[in-house]
Amino acid sequence: MTFPATRLRRTRASAWSRALHRETVLTPADLIWPLFVTQGSGVEDPIASLPGVSRWSVDRIVQRAREAIDLGIPCLALFPNTQADRRSDDGKEALNPDNLMCTAIRAVKDACGDRIGVLTDVALDPYTSHGQDGLVDGAGYVLNDATLAVLVGQSLNQAAAGADVIAPSDMMDGRIGVIRDALEDGGHANVQIMSYAAKYASAFYGPFRDAVGSRGLLKGDKKTYQMDPANAEEALREVELDLAEGADSVMVKPGLPYLDIVRRVKDAFEVPVFAYQVSGEYAMIEHAAAAGAGDRDALVLETLLAFKRAGCSGVLTYHAAHAARLLG
Repeated sequence: MTFPATRLRRTRASAWSRALHRETVLTPADLIWPLFVTQGSGVEDPIASLPGVSRWSVDRIVQRAREAIDLGIPCLALFPNTQADRRSDDGKEALNPDNLMCTAIRAVKDACGDRIGVLTDVALDPYTSHGQDGLVDGAGYVLNDATLAVLVGQSLNQAAAGADVIAPSDMMDGRIGVIRDALEDGGHANVQIMSYAAKYASAFYGPFRDAVGSRGLLKGDKKTYQMDPANAEEALREVELDLAEGADSVMVKPGLPYLDIVRRVKDAFEVPVFAYQVSGEYAMIEHAAAAGAGDRDALVLETLLAFKRAGCSGVLTYHAAHAARLLG
């Protein structure tokens, strides 16, 4: 094939032709909308480091769920901003059937039923006074096996409240298997597990920690359990283990800096792969647009399309509602 018989620009010459030849399609059904739950009623509490994102009281979370349904967004991801006086070293508030997370789950499912899915975070950082994802010893080291029992209890607590998808983000070894067994034994066979299988110790999480109130509490870092950003082969090992233990889908986090990991996981395992466009990624787009460095709408849609092109079945993004409106 040689020029001029082959002109790749021919199919790009008009909008109808570009649409016809488009290899990747993004729709609202590809989006999961992360929302932050806070105490009170009628509360919208803007998060300074996440322009346009707020913490919502449970009644307002239900309003967001109805909004998502109208926009064609199929699933919400809930994260609690636990009150300081309910945080403890052992994170026992995670096991409270009336905690913010469980209250929000029940409210959304009571109001919306199966018209929308509810995905819930399983990790202890929103509940611990030290900000780590698990239980710690006297030296501050996060204990793997002791943490598993609490994660199982947290998962069963959320499933009983009506969660559709349990999403363990803690990165403890072996947690998918014990949670899957507990869900089966507890009568929750149809509750899915979306494993944060390749979650990196990233610099992009700062605004999220503001949102759930853990940044100022965190003692040390999370490098002993979250992955080293230098590693890719290790991500494939993590995914393989979680699938063998019963994960229905897997997640790569953060998103855009790790699209190579998304593609490698998809090619290696041919399973549903999701990515989390995390708080730092969202904030960079918002600040770039505010500074006039790029068109916000175009930046949002281009980055989300990149996730789909890399192999994602869906994307968790704080831009979900805005993107869904743009997509019509």
